[in-house]
Amino acid sequence: MQKVIFKDLGAIDYKEAWDYQQSLLNELVAIKRANRTLEADDPNRQKQKHYLLFCEHKPVYTLGKSGSLDHLLLSEQQLSEQEIDFYKINRGGDITFHGKGQIVGYPIFDLDCFFTDVHKYVRYLEEAVIRTVAHYGLKGIRKEGFTGVWLDKTEDRPFRKLCAIGVHLSRWVTMHGFAFNINTELNYFNNIVPCGINDIDKKVTSLQAELGKPIDIDEVKDLLKKHFKDLFGFVFDEVEN
Repeated sequence: MQKVIFKDLGAIDYKEAWDYQQSLLNELVAIKRANRTLEADDPNRQKQKHYLLFCEHKPVYTLGKSGSLDHLLLSEQQLSEQEIDFYKINRGGDITFHGKGQIVGYPIFDLDCFFTDVHKYVRYLEEAVIRTVAHYGLKGIRKEGFTGVWLDKTEDRPFRKLCAIGVHLSRWVTMHGFAFNINTELNYFNNIVPCGINDIDKKVTSLQAELGKPIDIDEVKDLLKKHFKDLFGFVFDEVEN
């Protein structure tokens, strides 16, 4: 059974977290390369590592490699005046927002140790969130043609997106991940075309907005950790040796 090192990075600058993810990905790729030249019973083989990072960012918009800059509705001056950062990054997907009250999850997994299927991987990220929101009496759904976790349309409300997903893989090692709106200030999404979806029938929401009260974010983190462990079939190794 694989072991995953969990780290809650707390509030961290986006670029700092991005650089840290890249360093961990490089570490995992280096282990793979070194092990490839060794026999299975060679004592010099290293046990592969995996990481699950949770964090929160100060306000920042990130644009995926397939996204359009037109989906950012603020100028550089307006970004500066509102103290919002902006980065073009190497994940899939379009533009999204990260900020206070959001759980941003970065799994750094070597999928060679689990399964080599990127679509299954994304479905597992969605499923962890779907199982988590079920604890709060909400039915998270997948919407055909879109990634992430949604709430279904009702008579008086459109489809609402609770969680955005965008990933990057190198030699089957993952980085980036998901942004799950818990107590997130949703007005920030008015400055972008979220995930490139310009449709009045599709909006962004949060657990707080849906339930009408602030949510204990630490409780949500614990639920997410459990569902990740159950879905991927690993155990947590909280302390890195």
